[in-house]
Amino acid sequence: MDSLGTSQGLAACDNRAEPINAVVFDLDGVLVNSFGVMRQAFTAAYAEVVGDGDPPFEEYERHLGRYFPDIMRIMGLPLEMEAPFVRESYRLAHLVPVFDGVPEMLRQLRAHGVPLAVATGKSGPRARSLLAQLGLLNLFTVVIGSDEVERPKPAPDIVLKALGVLGSDPARTVMVGDAVTDLASARGAGVTAVAALWGETDEEILLAQNPDVVLRTPSELLEMCVGRSRTP
Repeated sequence: MDSLGTSQGLAACDNRAEPINAVVFDLDGVLVNSFGVMRQAFTAAYAEVVGDGDPPFEEYERHLGRYFPDIMRIMGLPLEMEAPFVRESYRLAHLVPVFDGVPEMLRQLRAHGVPLAVATGKSGPRARSLLAQLGLLNLFTVVIGSDEVERPKPAPDIVLKALGVLGSDPARTVMVGDAVTDLASARGAGVTAVAALWGETDEEILLAQNPDVVLRTPSELLEMCVGRSRTP
């Protein structure tokens, strides 16, 4: 399917035979801006386990959306980096901000009866801890981490698990992500693949994957899901 720009995407979704009845979100880069903390945690873990030298964070960023151990295998880095990376991520979690407009968007979706889920490359406990700290956890029916499925993204398992918990029809569900792995996971599960461009994603790489819909602000997602006439 060719990707649709913002205005085309919203128009297409407004004309759907059936309204959207569920939204599955990636976490990092979509709901929260965790890149600064992620860089600090990765740098500390690299120094502790590997030693001197420049940590290859730019390469790490290219694999975001995947489970941390999978990224280590792809990059040929020690799996022992996971423990200090997780430790530092917890320690610095209070520094992770929510993207502007996200809390309002989530609350309005819930107010309109749209069930929400998170399907993240993080572990489930770490994702739920962060969302609880931010006061957002109770807005989601389920938060699923990559350690809680057999095959993490880009496989469809995590999105399929969310669909099962939500009881939602794939044809009426959207997956919102900022990484190639998110779009692949969405498509494998048969849901609409939505590219979120309000974070720090590499726009050119993401658009080259031909997402079904491209959105640049959280408010556009609200408009897409509940319609212009019903959006406050």
